[in-house]
Amino acid sequence: MQPDRRKFLAVCSSFGFASTLLPGTLYALATQASSSEEKIAPAITPQMVDQAAAIAGVSLPPETRDAMLAGLNEQRKGFSQVRALKMPNSLQPAYAFDPLLARPAVVTDIRRDAVSLGAPPVLTTPRNVEELAFATVREQGELIRAGKITSVALTEMYLARLRKYDPLLHCVITLTEERALAHAREADAETARGKNRGPLHGIPWGAKDLIAVKGYPTTWGGRGFETQQFPDDATVVQRLDAAGAVLVAKLSLGSLAMNDIWFGGRTRNPWNLENGSSGSSAGSAAATAAGLVSFAIGSETLGSISSPSSRCGDSGLRPTFGFVPRTGAMALSWTMDKLGPICRAVEDCALVMQAIYGPDGKDISARNEKFAWDANFDWKQLRVGYLKSEFEGTAAESESAMVVGLPSGDEKVAAAQRAARELAHKRREYDRKYDKAALQALDKMGVQLVPVEMPNLPYDAMANLLTAEGAAAFDDLTMSGRDRLLNGQTPDDWPNLFRIARLYPAVEYIQANRARTLAVQQVSALFDHVDVIVTPTPGEQLTITNLTGHPAVIVPNGLRGPDAPPPASLEQDNDTDDLVGGPGTPTSLTFLGRHYDDARLLAFARAYQLATGFQLARPPKFAV
Repeated sequence: MQPDRRKFLAVCSSFGFASTLLPGTLYALATQASSSEEKIAPAITPQMVDQAAAIAGVSLPPETRDAMLAGLNEQRKGFSQVRALKMPNSLQPAYAFDPLLARPAVVTDIRRDAVSLGAPPVLTTPRNVEELAFATVREQGELIRAGKITSVALTEMYLARLRKYDPLLHCVITLTEERALAHAREADAETARGKNRGPLHGIPWGAKDLIAVKGYPTTWGGRGFETQQFPDDATVVQRLDAAGAVLVAKLSLGSLAMNDIWFGGRTRNPWNLENGSSGSSAGSAAATAAGLVSFAIGSETLGSISSPSSRCGDSGLRPTFGFVPRTGAMALSWTMDKLGPICRAVEDCALVMQAIYGPDGKDISARNEKFAWDANFDWKQLRVGYLKSEFEGTAAESESAMVVGLPSGDEKVAAAQRAARELAHKRREYDRKYDKAALQALDKMGVQLVPVEMPNLPYDAMANLLTAEGAAAFDDLTMSGRDRLLNGQTPDDWPNLFRIARLYPAVEYIQANRARTLAVQQVSALFDHVDVIVTPTPGEQLTITNLTGHPAVIVPNGLRGPDAPPPASLEQDNDTDDLVGGPGTPTSLTFLGRHYDDARLLAFARAYQLATGFQLARPPKFAV
């Protein structure tokens, strides 16, 4: 029998609860009926948080509870936005139960398609190996293959540059020197015997330090994890070893993959040392751009390859979700985490991807799909769309630079928010001329651009799925109180966000996943009409395509001029997103593609890169 609402409330009251209280939900707690019978939602109070936390079995000290209020009110607003979609009963969530997941998978045949490299570059033996610091993977690989340089010489050169420049960039957590030199000597011995494992043979690289390497710490960038080690190499490390690549360093990431601030400081942008390098693949992007490694592996959940690649002027590939196994990498969000290469050229991204893609029998999300890099692919057959509103400035601007999580009604805070929005708008308007120049460059290439727009859905509300999964992944960190060891303790850092996620209702989590199904369906439908979508890197597409799992290639798109609006100083900054831009820093462009069409997407991005040459620019302080 369905209980009477008034009687139910009376029972709740008899237990000392002054309002409707359901396990795990603040929405019902903070909702009351008005005289017009419409539901209104007054601001969540500390008392409501205490009551909900008690039912959820979470202990929240007063100072942490107060920091949660703004985030909880924002999270609750997303519930209403998802409910407004009026999803039919037939719409499934964006995940599926598989009864076979409990059984170990057996991978007998990873689909390894033929590689077409095209004509080799014409190169001469360098007088000094450091002249190759900014050479591409393809160029270095051909010199090793021809016996004109050795892997040991290249490795020693990069180890020396890492030591020399890390005090400026703060991009290195651990050098893997002993391992690197052993692998480099092995690569040279194989070269002497006439054996070459492919384009990555003998090539030095760096790993974001959430990727496990046996015998070395894997710190996740977080205070309290500095000595953490794992017994096995991550799958991507094993595959790059097999391809002959040489790991030289574990590179920095923001604490537990948040921004560019780790327990050793803030990783800097090689183009402007007053800028952070952005996160969370901070060291991977900075070291690659500064010529300290040939390439790096980063990860992205909600911008962690895209943003630092954009900030540092790298070429980055965020592969289709499920293309690269994440075994041995820190989990933040099982349904959104992706590993991918950060390089100095798009072609290098393709060569690295060729070595790391495909299932490993351990990561249950990894699929056996086709990736066949063809440097001679005729990209002119591709249909190309562009996000018209993003290029024209009519899309809603991101408010990522806003100061959030602070008490409302505070005039000082309100003024800071307004100033942050104005500065972000000024920077975005300045950068728009580079966006428009990109469209002109594409037109000169003979590309017929088709205007498209992303579907209008409540993506920010769906993004709460990330923090819910992150809170589960780091459950013990929160429940034990060890989260107080982490170097980030603002309302926008993981400790507070994980606490907020503890009060995310299970029903709303499932509803958000059903809305995510709509997003996947509707964004995928765009690729029925175009093969590639061109867009500025900033904007809502970053959230959208991380939720939908579509691949992205980020490329440099020119350097800002002397009249560029300056970023905030390090001393003034309270939000890492505000440390962006300024004269002489890179701008970027992003190319999006359909699921598992990464190879053709890279081919188009490479064509743009060859037509523009922006990837050839070097940060002056690190030039040879």
